[in-house]
Amino acid sequence: QVQLVESGGGLVQAGGSLRLSCAASGRTFRSSAMGWFRQALGKERECVAAIRWWGGRTRYADSVKGRFTISRAIAKNTVYMQMKDLKPEDTAVYYCVVLRSYVSYEYDYWGQGTQVTVSS
Repeated sequence: QVQLVESGGGLVQAGGSLRLSCAASGRTFRSSAMGWFRQALGKERECVAAIRWWGGRTRYADSVKGRFTISRAIAKNTVYMQMKDLKPEDTAVYYCVVLRSYVSYEYDYWGQGTQVTVSS
């Protein structure tokens, strides 16, 4: 079993920045890729960023390219997402996930989520 614990969400004004963290733990934690999904009220969950655990290759949704940066600290089993120039449409619950592969949008483990609210 893998446990994922997100932190770093909050309320920020448009144009501001936040940094999300996701600490992974578990006896059998071995991941080829991790990602951040978000789900806004009344909308489907979408993948905003993913990172290959070994090698660090990244990919992003078009809506966040140039504003969000995903990274990982291997020794800490932690994934981060730096978010800048936040917009009201970024308001959502953000979930950290363990992807089945770097190119996949499917996942087997996810955290409890952290709320990000961007005011205009």
